[in-house]
Amino acid sequence: MAAKKKNGDPALPERDWTEVERVLKLMERHGLEEFEFSDGAFHVRLKKATAGSPVVFAAPAAPLEPPRPAPVAAPTPAAEPAPVAAEPAEPVHIVKSPIVGTFYGAPSPGAPSFARLGDQVSSGQILCIIEAMKLMNEIESDVAGQITRIFVESGQPVEYGEPLFAIRPSGPARPA
Repeated sequence: MAAKKKNGDPALPERDWTEVERVLKLMERHGLEEFEFSDGAFHVRLKKATAGSPVVFAAPAAPLEPPRPAPVAAPTPAAEPAPVAAEPAEPVHIVKSPIVGTFYGAPSPGAPSFARLGDQVSSGQILCIIEAMKLMNEIESDVAGQITRIFVESGQPVEYGEPLFAIRPSGPARPA
């Protein structure tokens, strides 16, 4: 069967692109830069475009499987950055990761979280654990206040300086 052309792109077999759009949202939500998937004759590789890099679409020269009758949605070429929220009226303290590792919000699977959204925390209170090279590093709050945002999910890798928690201070910050 013939392939369908879209906006000058190479010939693409008709396909339910909602699956690809769901993968793009998954990539955005988990901060993935690249994703590759094969299902029989269908193969797709998605790579997040970086600023200044060209967006390249590649497709097989000939369709690998017969087109499926389904509505075709145009794939999103690159995830657009989330709009930057206006500065909050109240000051917010950001607790950042001091190391590269894996974020854990609880001491063990199934255990209650160290800190939850809306919790009041005190200076020195454990907020999470970051595992690095098989060592568990307790991350403490350096201010007393209320947790207004948790930026990462348990089990997610974090980088040095990556925001972990936003805390609305209720008192002076502890000296570093």
